[in-house]
Amino acid sequence: MIKCLVLLLFQIAVLLSPLSSGNEYTVDGTYEYSIPYDYSIGEYYGISAPKCGKEIKQLDVLKVKKPNQIRISYTGDPTEMAITWTTNSVNHFNVVNYGIMEADLNYTSTSISHQFKWHWDEEEAKWIYISGFIHECLMVNLMPGRIHFYQISSNGESSQILKFVAAPEPGSRAPLSFLHTGDVGTFGTSVMITKNMMNRQEKKQYHGILHCGDVSYANKFNKTRPRRAAQHVWDTWGQMAEPIASKMAYMVSPGNHEVDEFESAFENGTIYSKRFIMPGNEHYFSFGVGMVHFVSVSTDEDIDPSSTQGVWLDRTLAKINKQRNLWPWVVVFQHRPIYNSNKNHGNWSGSNNYTYDGYDWELPTYEGWPDDYEALILKHKVDLVLTGHVHHYERSWPVKNRDEVTKSYENVTSPVHITCGHGGKGLYAVVWDSNGRNTYGPHQPAFSAARDNMNWGHCELEFIDERTVRHTMFRMGESEVPTEDVLITKAAGGGGAAKVGFSLGLLIGCFIFWS
Repeated sequence: MIKCLVLLLFQIAVLLSPLSSGNEYTVDGTYEYSIPYDYSIGEYYGISAPKCGKEIKQLDVLKVKKPNQIRISYTGDPTEMAITWTTNSVNHFNVVNYGIMEADLNYTSTSISHQFKWHWDEEEAKWIYISGFIHECLMVNLMPGRIHFYQISSNGESSQILKFVAAPEPGSRAPLSFLHTGDVGTFGTSVMITKNMMNRQEKKQYHGILHCGDVSYANKFNKTRPRRAAQHVWDTWGQMAEPIASKMAYMVSPGNHEVDEFESAFENGTIYSKRFIMPGNEHYFSFGVGMVHFVSVSTDEDIDPSSTQGVWLDRTLAKINKQRNLWPWVVVFQHRPIYNSNKNHGNWSGSNNYTYDGYDWELPTYEGWPDDYEALILKHKVDLVLTGHVHHYERSWPVKNRDEVTKSYENVTSPVHITCGHGGKGLYAVVWDSNGRNTYGPHQPAFSAARDNMNWGHCELEFIDERTVRHTMFRMGESEVPTEDVLITKAAGGGGAAKVGFSLGLLIGCFIFWS
């Protein structure tokens, strides 16, 4: 409520200020910008697995008058959907019109708007970056589980009429479909994977996407901007993601490149909070969608029993567990994995296991990882844990306490961990500071069911009913037949069984670089 009031007062201020007059930021009629979704892999610069090549041309947001970077998100209430977009000025009404009929958008909601400046350059005596006007709005009185249409009118321009499906109400057994990605950026590989998801979206209506941290990589790229995040990269990512994010709830769990002081180049989570509308405190939060309750945790914060996040997670999962008749599925999504067989990063233990050349920086240690955290997800019977951070794909068997693995997938009582960190950034196929050693050793750990460090891709989850979920993984350039296709069926009373199908190529890919 306080945030909304502050933003509303700010909007009034900017409407009365010279900054919003349009004189300083006029639209350049010759400016054209588009994301190269239709490029072939050879048309992007430098893609050669495991290297992702260079970033695409970046967006100049202050030259774009029409609504851009449109993104919707759940609030936790199935009758609501939050929405954000950006324009280069606010000298006109900024509203969204919506309804359940495309020809009759009979509801209207007015936005609040804000703008920020980033990094004062002492030598040039100017701000390095001034954002566009970021608009935030809330669509209310939605019909749970129904398709809705909306159109933005802002800054004298209108968006296309877009559509989304509202969250089914708690207890609904309607099937649910979600995308899952992580560690994306604005590289050619990032665009190609987004295009894959766009192709998938043409075939079915998804409810949402779960992005497990490291969103734009505005903070750094090949050590060229280690001391200052380049905010225009955020704008480019927002525009790249718009075809997905404007048509399904885009839910983000923050990664180290959003919230870690050094690795976010001093953003410290502030820019993440300015650009995203998530429930709760936006770093850790929960929301229900039909028969699934999703819980986001921040892996760059303490989670021990005395910490704020640790207390919150225990209480939140306990509350969900009392209503498992409404939410038979409980899914945690986060950035860093606690089960990981890739030698780069390792299993998250609360402290980084690598250093930065040339920088004297004391990296923080976060308490409670992994032991206190795993004790909570086991205590409260979490079904799935979705992660990113490690730039590869990996799916675990049901596992707990590191060594207790159920490879048969029958009568499952432990979480399945899925890392989808191959969303666009360079892959972790080679051990850092080595002479080409593969990040996979000769022996795959017992908990690891499948892994791939040589292909980019995205994952999907389809919750079929209260006992059955289908997990698929599509490699970059493939949107018809998944590389992995896993059907998990929980037994009555919390157990489960699974059927697994995956290509021989995935197994071969695990060892292609090992030496």
